[in-house]
Amino acid sequence: MKSKEFLWLSLPLFILLLIAFLIPISPNDYWWYLRLGSEISSTGAVPTIETFTQSQAGQPMVYHSWLSALLLFLAYKLGSLPLTFLLRGILLASTYAILWKIMRERGASAQLASLVSFFGILAGSINWAMRPQIFAYPLFVLTLWILLKWDEEPNTRVLGWIPLISLLWTNLHGSFVLLFLLGGAAFVFGRGKKQTLFISLFAALLATLINPRGFGVWTYVIDSLIVISNQAYSREWMPPLNEGWQMNLFFGWILVYLTVASLNTRKLRMLPVVWMLGFGWLAFSGLRYGIWFLFIISIFTAEMLSGWLKSRLRRGIPKMDYAIGVLILLFPLLLLPGIRDSWWADSPPALSTETPVDATVWLAENPALPDPLWADLAYSSYLVYALPERPIWIDTRFEVYPPEHWERYKAISAAAWNWEILLEEEGINSLFLSKSEQAELISALAFSENWDEVYSDESSIIFRHQ
Repeated sequence: MKSKEFLWLSLPLFILLLIAFLIPISPNDYWWYLRLGSEISSTGAVPTIETFTQSQAGQPMVYHSWLSALLLFLAYKLGSLPLTFLLRGILLASTYAILWKIMRERGASAQLASLVSFFGILAGSINWAMRPQIFAYPLFVLTLWILLKWDEEPNTRVLGWIPLISLLWTNLHGSFVLLFLLGGAAFVFGRGKKQTLFISLFAALLATLINPRGFGVWTYVIDSLIVISNQAYSREWMPPLNEGWQMNLFFGWILVYLTVASLNTRKLRMLPVVWMLGFGWLAFSGLRYGIWFLFIISIFTAEMLSGWLKSRLRRGIPKMDYAIGVLILLFPLLLLPGIRDSWWADSPPALSTETPVDATVWLAENPALPDPLWADLAYSSYLVYALPERPIWIDTRFEVYPPEHWERYKAISAAAWNWEILLEEEGINSLFLSKSEQAELISALAFSENWDEVYSDESSIIFRHQ
């Protein structure tokens, strides 16, 4: 890479690293993946029986993203939160660096590629939670790069990477099926040598069977798509809403793209159109799919504008360009947790306010508080790792619990007319509540003679049944 190109690439990556190192970790999925990773590390096997909860204990359990869980745990064990945040930065930076390179190969200038990357980074940051999906981002973009090369260049040796990507992706996250959606569309609508692509995709299909469950990974994906609890209660499986600046940017980008595309006289090729339509439909069907569409629309936005915003890179001093680029990329390291605390008096916390650290410490110091414990959804996910001796009643693994369980959770959390009856039926003796999420329930508890408040801080409150 030329020195000026590296310098231009460093600019959007600088913004990316700032955001990646400052977004706090929310407890929704991260902590129970640490628990899973710790069990895999200690036993050398992927658990098949549910042990995290007291309500579903002993039930068969499928943990698909076992490799991601193990990597997350090892990062936390070796370097705690600083290394965890650095891992997120590396994964995201590699994703958008590959994306930037694709834009350049599609004719975009370095400046245009950086500008499109900037908007893609801002819009996509809503999907940067520390969870297994983040491991799949560079693999998705790398697959795009390979298939675009196959579509335009006679040299097809690059397809040899597809089976290896499939093998890694399958063990990291259930989104590995996207490789076959991309590849299948390329096989039907692409212009490269079909026979070679077919062989590569077939080898990739066989590679998906190299995992702890074999063919079971495919039944897992199917079950995830049809299980009622995922579709009905998980926000990320529901259609996106134009709420928040990231989603404003997402929807605005689509409108701008469609407007500019309607004025573009260049003939559109079928493969990009099919990818755009297919992943656009996915993006509008579920919030979790938006990031994949953003990767694709970034590429073809840059390609569409390449003829309008051409510029030449001025000659500079290569060593100075590289040095400046490296400094730009190194500066965000000062914002890593543990480092920023040493020079930033009011530095933002590494964990979100939804993480009940102090209240969990109190729980650990008071083992006499009777079980079973009913806790806020996010709190429960944190307890899975931080306090495993307190089995939870529910957490963010939506597919683990039947719809009836979720309806009970919603009714209790909102202090429905029968909330106390439901708690009695479940045999609950302690409540661990979020003051922001269970405000109605906390108010109802104040009028009940059956519960005593035993702990309270700014965000959490704990009650004990009399």
